[in-house]
Amino acid sequence: MGLSLSVWPYSRADDSPASSSSAFLSLAAPTSSRLEVTLNSSPVTPGDGRSHWSTVHRSPHFLLSACKQEVTRSPVERSSDGVRAEMGVKSGLHVWEVLWSPKHRGSHAVLGVSWQNCPLQASGYNVLVGGDLQSWGWELKTNQLWHAGQILGLYPGTRKRCHSEAAESPTPLLTKAAETPLPIPERILLVLDADAGTVGFIVAGSFLGVAFKDLPSRVELFPAVSSVRGGASIRLRYLNGATRDPPALMALCGLSIQHFLGQQRQNQMHKLPLPSCLQHYLLSSQ
Repeated sequence: MGLSLSVWPYSRADDSPASSSSAFLSLAAPTSSRLEVTLNSSPVTPGDGRSHWSTVHRSPHFLLSACKQEVTRSPVERSSDGVRAEMGVKSGLHVWEVLWSPKHRGSHAVLGVSWQNCPLQASGYNVLVGGDLQSWGWELKTNQLWHAGQILGLYPGTRKRCHSEAAESPTPLLTKAAETPLPIPERILLVLDADAGTVGFIVAGSFLGVAFKDLPSRVELFPAVSSVRGGASIRLRYLNGATRDPPALMALCGLSIQHFLGQQRQNQMHKLPLPSCLQHYLLSSQ
C-alpha cells in the first residue's frame, strides 16, 4: 500500500542484497503516525517540480538531464561539486527518493539538506553538504554526519554529545560497534520534517531515526548532494508530504488494519467485514 515501510519494491540491480537488510532492520527507529501515513500514501506524479534538480544552483561540473531529475558529474580532478533541488520547503513533512549507485560514489559522497547559499563547488576533495553552517550532510561511505565543517558522529549509530552531556557521563562519544561503516544501498529516502526541524533517512525499508535536529524554522531547506566522483549519476524524486495537521482518521484506520493483517496477508483485505467505503479506500490505496 503506497510507500509502506514493509512493502517498498526493490528492483534496481545495484541495491544491496536482501541479507544486508537485516542490519538496518535491527537499527530501525519508531516512526510517527504522521510519517507512516505519508509513507503509505500513493506517491505524487514523477513529473512534480519538487523532483527536479536546480538548473541554477549546481556546480558547472554537474550535467543536468533533460527531465531535470538526474545529474551526472563530469570526470574533473581535484574538485568537489554539489547540486540542490530546484524547490525547497519551509514547513511540513516531506519524503524524497534518491538513487545513487554505490559503484559511483567514491569518497566524499554526501546526501543531505541545505539553505539556498550553501557552497556548491570547491577545489580539492571536500565535504560540501555539511561543510558549512548552512548545510547538513550524511557521508555515505563513512556513515559520518557533517555540519559546520565538523563530524557530529556516525549514522546509524551514536552522535557527539554537547559539552554538558559529556560532562555527565564518561561514555565514549562513538561506540565500537558503530566504527565499522554500513554499506548504504542505492535507494535512500530523505525525510525532512521542517516543522520539527529534523532530518532522517530510510534505508532498506527501515527508518534509521533522526540524523539532524534543531534545524532553523521558517527557512527554506533543499535536498542537496555533493560528490567528487567522475561519472556519478544521482536521481531525485519527490514522493509525498504532509502538513502539520494530524493525519486523517481514515488514514489512521488504514494503518491500523495493515498492522493487524501483517505483510503476509495484505492481499486479504477484501475478506474483512468492513464498511464499503473503507474497503474501497483500502483496495484503491494498494
